[in-house]
Amino acid sequence: MKPMRWTVDPCRRMRSALITLGWAGCLGATAAFGAAISLESLLDEMVDRAALARLPDPPYTCRQASSYDRGTVAPDQPGWFANMDRSHFVRIEERNGRKEYVMMDEAGPGAVVRIWATWHGPGGKNFSNGTLRFYFDGSDTPAIEGPISEVLDGGGLITGPLAEGVSPKTPYGQRGHNLYLPIPYAKHCKITYSTDVLVDRGAYKGEALYYQINYRTYPEGTAVKTFDRQQLDALRGKIDAIQRRLLESGVRPQPGWRMAQTAGPLAPKDTRELLLDHPGAIRLLTVRLTAADLEQALRSTVLEIEFDGERTVWCPVGEFFGRGYRSAPFRTWYTEVTPEGDMSCFWVMPYQQQARLRLINLSSQEVGVGKFQVAVSPWTWDDRSLHFHATWHQLTKVRSFREGATKPGEGAFDVNYVTIQGRGVYVGDTLTVFNGTDAWWGEGDEKIYVDGETFPSHIGTGTEDYYGYAWCRPEFFQSPFHAEPIGEGNFHPGLTVNSRYRALDAIPFNRSLRFDMELWHWRNTQLNYAPTTFWYARPGATCNIQPDPATAALPVARERADVVEVYRVPGAIEGETLKVIEKTGGEVEPQVIDSLGWSNDTQLWWKFAKPGDRLLLEFPVAESGRYEVRANLTKAIDYGIVRLSLDGRPGVEFDRYHTAVAHDELSLGTHRLEAGNHRLIVTLVGHNPQALKKGMFGLDYLRLIAQ
Repeated sequence: MKPMRWTVDPCRRMRSALITLGWAGCLGATAAFGAAISLESLLDEMVDRAALARLPDPPYTCRQASSYDRGTVAPDQPGWFANMDRSHFVRIEERNGRKEYVMMDEAGPGAVVRIWATWHGPGGKNFSNGTLRFYFDGSDTPAIEGPISEVLDGGGLITGPLAEGVSPKTPYGQRGHNLYLPIPYAKHCKITYSTDVLVDRGAYKGEALYYQINYRTYPEGTAVKTFDRQQLDALRGKIDAIQRRLLESGVRPQPGWRMAQTAGPLAPKDTRELLLDHPGAIRLLTVRLTAADLEQALRSTVLEIEFDGERTVWCPVGEFFGRGYRSAPFRTWYTEVTPEGDMSCFWVMPYQQQARLRLINLSSQEVGVGKFQVAVSPWTWDDRSLHFHATWHQLTKVRSFREGATKPGEGAFDVNYVTIQGRGVYVGDTLTVFNGTDAWWGEGDEKIYVDGETFPSHIGTGTEDYYGYAWCRPEFFQSPFHAEPIGEGNFHPGLTVNSRYRALDAIPFNRSLRFDMELWHWRNTQLNYAPTTFWYARPGATCNIQPDPATAALPVARERADVVEVYRVPGAIEGETLKVIEKTGGEVEPQVIDSLGWSNDTQLWWKFAKPGDRLLLEFPVAESGRYEVRANLTKAIDYGIVRLSLDGRPGVEFDRYHTAVAHDELSLGTHRLEAGNHRLIVTLVGHNPQALKKGMFGLDYLRLIAQ
């Protein structure tokens, strides 16, 4: 439907509404860099969202030093997907009788703008706490020195969102540690690590240190004030204010800003539009959707934006706001999802003459647009001003191993997030994954090439490390610049959404940028893998990711069978679907192994139970009758002797010890069962003398055979 100019009562029901904004006169919106680059100026720049919407002045490059496996040399060499991304350093130095492992050694002027790390002692059994040292401008005396855990996020330099790990629910030894405090230097920066524990390249035997350091380099002659710790005390008030601001919700419209909004039903295949036909910059964009199937609406309702006649945004609404198609409410510096369902972004999006924003319903259901609203500020367009871009695409039911591969490392391959031609700044991305099995999908590293580089100037240590956490942990976390609003698909089949947003670690490019991420999965399965990218560019920039309405309209994945073809035993009541009423010990979870022949590739797994422990399960019976009840049970070297009984009747004992993993269907007898719910009681009786005593039990399925 063509858009309609809004000249009637705004409460009138319309499928599409168009709103026109205007004002006379525009004001600039970026910070000036007349003085030296300093901790203070970088803090100001960090919270000036408009700074990203112009080419940086002074210009800078952004690169990364990391512990990536140095076997990674070139795509045509065997180590391109090498995975021992830890304890690799620039070199080793001897200083004052100790070894210092050099993590970064770069000439300035510049600034360290992000450090991420995680670590463990030899064999993964001990938590290390080696010493981190920063040497500036050729000095032999470290300006920053302390235990790595204290310096990064333990309060040694600063607390708050500029220095924090991830979820407090994550075990400490499995946390990612992030430092966003900018650390400028005039001439040179060297960062080293030292420890009394064995350190060997790749940490095959010794201590493992995984790290990423993002740093800016300014043109020679740029005035930069080198960091010292006294600046933290002198700027304490500003730092505290910055920290509070980073945690604040949203953007408040200011005097001189204009609002545009529309709401109402959005029919299948229809469009709702806002037109902004005078110069300005979008500062706030909020969308709220309702639908009978909201998850599908979040994926199949697409946001499209044209700035000055160029389409620069085409993205499903849920991905654009960083939530995928299902997540908990969360907040970052650039995005927010409220409990009420408002989805907002705070990217500054300038345009020279006109902007068109559309919501497009690609689904077969009606979608309610409860809110489609923008706040627009004045903006003076100049030769540094940039248009905002967002791209999305999905690899649907893609094999996690490349064709012919049988091992994880050999199966890895690079997924191109986006390749851009033009001049601009890369500012972030969201990755939505539906994992197909019980194994970590994100072992792979980012590889970012700027302006035609043949080897990436950003190469990482793992997908979760890039997104600020570590060890594939599933716990929810939110932070100004990285978030995991849902992580259920990290260890098991399910959905995961990761976002990383950039401020001081934004990546300028003059001619091109290519972002690849290794898809390095631990098992050969299928998954949906959908990256969204956010970037600014001068008019005329192009990229290789084009709108894909057919894929955005596909049904979203909600269970494993939506991405993986699975065999199910006819008539089986799947063990993993049974309700756990009670357990007196051990842990219960679904276990997916797609090579054992389980129905649905999944069993209900009870582990670490003690003799005498009971597990009470509930299963349904559709019709009253007399049935033989059969149970397909797993057996293995660490499985126990169990008694299974129905509704408190005398049970049947089975010794599930076996030298290999296998399963068989066993009879629990013939019983009269009334329609409704019934209970299966599993008791761990003990262990076979030859078994590993780990208290394991596995139920693949029940079958009821009418007699």
